[in-house]
Amino acid sequence: MREAIETAKKAASSRSTVLLLGESGTGKEVFARAIHNWSERKNEPFIAINCVGLSKDLLESELFGHEKGAFTGAHQLKKGKMELAHGGTVFLDEVGDVSAELQTKLLRFLQEREFERVGGTQPIHVDVRVIAATNRELSSAVKEGRFRADLYYRLNVIPISLPPLRERREDIPVLAKYFLRRFALETKKSFTRFTEEAEARLVAYEWPGNVRELANVIERAAVLGQGTDITLEDLSPRIAYSEEGTSDGLSYRTAVDAARANVIRRALAATQGNRAAAARVLGLHKTHLLNLMKSLGIE
Repeated sequence: MREAIETAKKAASSRSTVLLLGESGTGKEVFARAIHNWSERKNEPFIAINCVGLSKDLLESELFGHEKGAFTGAHQLKKGKMELAHGGTVFLDEVGDVSAELQTKLLRFLQEREFERVGGTQPIHVDVRVIAATNRELSSAVKEGRFRADLYYRLNVIPISLPPLRERREDIPVLAKYFLRRFALETKKSFTRFTEEAEARLVAYEWPGNVRELANVIERAAVLGQGTDITLEDLSPRIAYSEEGTSDGLSYRTAVDAARANVIRRALAATQGNRAAAARVLGLHKTHLLNLMKSLGIE
């Protein structure tokens, strides 16, 4: 996650297209907005477009706009999101679901930053930064002929992979407390913390819906709970009574230690076992890292 953030900050200063990869709910739009806000375009429009759920014609009109009379019901000229985002950033969410015909038009736009409205003949040039996102394996879609290879390479200039929440369990308590503060304010409740049992369940759960699912679970607990602590009973039954991570008597401390060991091993793997470099990646003093490794049984 730290590497993803650093890459995003570096990418923000450029005009290059960014492709955000990751499961649903990992925070791709949050990252896209962060890249926009870190860039020189931060005072210009940020426009998000979800490529799922719209027909080819509707999505084309949404992206590029249409001229008056271009089709039945087009009673007036409509500017598309690409035109409205001039000077700013366009976020194309779930770009892997774009139809084959629209892929061709999107490729031309990425190459030239130019398009025609539906029913129009006049080229329109805009200055926009494109950030795309998908939860699909685009490389596999290219091999299977479902996604244009040339479009994939145009989108895949700066790829950033966002890890699922289950692969960064050490973030779960921090995120949970953030959402608790947020929803406690919204619901005017006095929650300040989670009981040890509740936090252990949050850390142990697999989170198939990732950060989005975690936020929903904490919001529900804040709305229905009472007092100052979120207890096991305040959590959704699928969390509170899940068998995940509990068959071996997983405790809060065991869950947290497992998460800490996991992130340290990944840092060591990324630095080919160089402990000083791993400490820098993790933002730790080398001595502290060595002590942690010893306590967690990492050789």
